[in-house]
Amino acid sequence: MNKLRAVMALATSLILATAANAALVETVIDVPGFADFLAIDGDSVWATNKGRVERWSKAGKLAEVAMAHPCGTMTISAGSLWVADCDQKTLNRIDIRTAKLTAVIPTGLASPDGEMSVVSGAGSVWVASDKTGLIARVDPATNNIIASIKVEPGSCYLAFGFEALWVVSAGTQTIQKVDPATNNVVKTTKLGRQPGFLAAGEGGVWVQEQGDGTVARIDPATGDVSGRVKIDETLKYGDIDTGGSKVWLRTTANQTLVIIDPSSLQVVGRVGQESGSGALRYTPTGVWTTAHDMHKLSLWIETVKTTEQDRAVQF
Repeated sequence: MNKLRAVMALATSLILATAANAALVETVIDVPGFADFLAIDGDSVWATNKGRVERWSKAGKLAEVAMAHPCGTMTISAGSLWVADCDQKTLNRIDIRTAKLTAVIPTGLASPDGEMSVVSGAGSVWVASDKTGLIARVDPATNNIIASIKVEPGSCYLAFGFEALWVVSAGTQTIQKVDPATNNVVKTTKLGRQPGFLAAGEGGVWVQEQGDGTVARIDPATGDVSGRVKIDETLKYGDIDTGGSKVWLRTTANQTLVIIDPSSLQVVGRVGQESGSGALRYTPTGVWTTAHDMHKLSLWIETVKTTEQDRAVQF
């Protein structure tokens, strides 16, 4: 049975987030192995691990599915978890109700070291499939590749939002906007050094510029950079998500995560202790993070102190 421990140290885990009386409380779940990338499934979460993907809740592990090497960001669509296998260079489909593997699709992978993305949108699942610059579009109804989209070489980071697929190439330091109606790149914009993971929401497309220690905001209408937020000297790896009128950034130096106000482009919270690399996903009831080197999965829930009592509230 995995032990759950609430981390309540005011100096570290209770960090001011959105107001003078608001704080995030961390609940830690010990997860053996190398829990890394996350996908939200209701009040539970799927995590990649060594040789498997696992479904976890606050109560413990709910399911496990064996894979050779699950890797990269995952997505849930059409009742399934879609996850890449870096050993087999395939896109794997797992029924989230039965926790059974239902399809293995030989897409190829643009970044078999695991720093890549699988996303869903416009009725399709999208995977960066070749380092020369190809995105495979998969139809969940047939499990077939229905389009192969030419993009910049080295494109392996994806997000879907604002009725478009957004593709980042670290090699050419660009973000590309793909129109799903035509499967064509309609805008290419230059980014800062070592761009990486990205998220679409809260009024923009947000990209980690890892070499510059910044997060860039892309205007979804024009595809141009509309602002930047300085986080640290560098932003190596980590993760990013949006929700609850905030941008959430999993960091690898100085703290666990950073909270950004998308309107003012100001850092409004630095939360937790430095905990190495890991993933992050937002839900309306809390934010999930992993710290694979520390073998833990955490759920951060906002609390507000009132004059009567401390009470938990939703984001």
